[in-house]
Amino acid sequence: MYKSFFKRTIDFVVAFIVLLAILPIFLLLILFLGIANDGKPFFVQRRPGENGAVFSIIKFKTMNDKKDARGNLLSDCERLTKVGSFVRKTSLDEIPQLLNVVKGDMSIIGPRPLLPQYLELYSDFQNRRHEVKPGITGWAQVNGRNTISWDTKFELDVWYVDHISFLLDFKIIILTIKKVFFREGISQEGQMTMEAFKGTKK
Repeated sequence: MYKSFFKRTIDFVVAFIVLLAILPIFLLLILFLGIANDGKPFFVQRRPGENGAVFSIIKFKTMNDKKDARGNLLSDCERLTKVGSFVRKTSLDEIPQLLNVVKGDMSIIGPRPLLPQYLELYSDFQNRRHEVKPGITGWAQVNGRNTISWDTKFELDVWYVDHISFLLDFKIIILTIKKVFFREGISQEGQMTMEAFKGTKK
């Protein structure tokens, strides 16, 4: 009953209330990030959700679009703006995803939505992460986030799918707050983002 009905109801109510409560902060971040990114405060990208259905995820844009002399984007570290660095370290870049939750594309808790090109690389077991709505945070995020291997991340995602409950979701919320406060597991050493998934080695 929780998975099929109450989870969605709680997601909608909580996301809507939080958006109203943080509206001033939301607007300030739009202003500062808009200035830092040439009028582009948001990062929008296509991601697969429940049952692999693709939707547009929205986040705050933490990196600019500066390119080298050949027209190639500079490295993540070179494009990360000062305000973007703060927003990323405090996980404020995730706030706009509350709009995805209100819309119904995402849940507050669930496996993180990855890239569409990964869909053809998943094993049947790994693809089970799409049996539920993706989340802003999830079991893998509170157990290592970007510092764990892809295989471990997918094992944690599928474990969550098989064990969804209100108490588990509440535990993940508490652990997420702790992770954000101590800024744990934001990125792998020497990288701003996790390396691309290339499929599981057989």
